[in-house]
Amino acid sequence: MTEKEKMLRGELYNPGDPELDGERSVCKDLCWQFNQLRPSEYEKQDELLRRLFGRVKGALCIEPAFWCDYGYNIELGENFYANHNCVMLDCAKISFGDNVFAGPGCGFYTAAHPVDAERRNRGLEYARPITVGDNVWFGGGVQVLPGVKIGSNVVIGSGSVVTKDIPSGVVAAGNPCRVLRAITEADKTASFGLIRR
Repeated sequence: MTEKEKMLRGELYNPGDPELDGERSVCKDLCWQFNQLRPSEYEKQDELLRRLFGRVKGALCIEPAFWCDYGYNIELGENFYANHNCVMLDCAKISFGDNVFAGPGCGFYTAAHPVDAERRNRGLEYARPITVGDNVWFGGGVQVLPGVKIGSNVVIGSGSVVTKDIPSGVVAAGNPCRVLRAITEADKTASFGLIRR
């Protein structure tokens, strides 16, 4: 079994494998090209992003700088937006539903490392997928860790570190992120809808 096959199966693998090194180099070059474009070069930005990602369902907008590891493990639904300085470590699949918005400085990390120093020092790692439903808003600086599933119609408050699954229809925040309350009909008429603890 190749190191890439191990990576995609969620097993321990060596990320320094020549095949994976080569794929990351191609991906990083595309990210670098994207990040060097002028803000007004919308068509070139869109073209590069669509070459980079595994699947793009429809409209997308990502503000530079953006970085990912492989690109082909990222799937975007319709109407995806990520503000500046988004990082996606896509050693495993990262899937976003429709109408997902990420504030500046958000990170989505599928890569994980052994707790024991011996295997970690040998450079081994593993990856767990991240799945995000429809109509999800991530405030600035949210970090989503390996293996997390986030339901639909969710707001994740700024600065949250999401370590466990989040159900649909809630506001969640904190480090570690936890559900604060359900989203209700009153939220449709509330001024600005700021998150209150």
